[in-house]
Amino acid sequence: MSSYTLKIKLLSDTTFGRGDGVAGLVDQEVEHDRYGFPYLRGRTLKGLLSEECDNLVAVILNDNQRQHWQKISDQLFGKPGSTFDTQGIMHVGDAYLPSDLRNAIEAQIDEESEKKRRQRNYQPKLTNIDILESLTTIRRQTAIDPEYGSSTKRSLRASRVILRKLTFESRLLFSKELNTDLEEDKDILALLIVGTLALRRVGSGRNRGRGHVQCTLWNMQHELTQETSYIRRFGRER
Repeated sequence: MSSYTLKIKLLSDTTFGRGDGVAGLVDQEVEHDRYGFPYLRGRTLKGLLSEECDNLVAVILNDNQRQHWQKISDQLFGKPGSTFDTQGIMHVGDAYLPSDLRNAIEAQIDEESEKKRRQRNYQPKLTNIDILESLTTIRRQTAIDPEYGSSTKRSLRASRVILRKLTFESRLLFSKELNTDLEEDKDILALLIVGTLALRRVGSGRNRGRGHVQCTLWNMQHELTQETSYIRRFGRER
């Protein structure tokens, strides 16, 4: 079973929306775990990668190339309504901040929680709210009336955003061992690499200035998205 790491660096403030808000605080909250760490669901990330690959195959390639590379895409991501035999070979894990940082802070929060459980009046020195607020901020925006140039009544909205320059990591697991000596497996990696490079916007509000990201694909300590041989390989006719 092959394993790769997808790294997502936030170039702008980003919202990994969870579909609801917090009454009296924000209209749109970010997805976060019980320790307060924001994360991007693997299912969402896989959908974004699949969309980018489909766009590349449909728009850039000619008819002779498209059939082969669509087959590679279906093998990688699966088809809508896939059965066990036709599902994609890649599983995309949730994208989190680096594990060494999370493990250290999670241990401290667990320790503080245990002290609070034992001592009724104990005030924890670190909580999940502290973590969430240290990694995010709240942005407010309003709609502008095009006729008068003033803000539209009752249009003020508050959204929590994850601060730029943070890097998230997602583990990509394959149901088979990819063999880079095989032409088909080289094509699978080539498509995944160009799709990774094409993914530039994620999260809610990505069409309104948020969620600008830079994505890279890694095999251990080696960055595959710098391998030009894979990039040049994409689009070749078979």
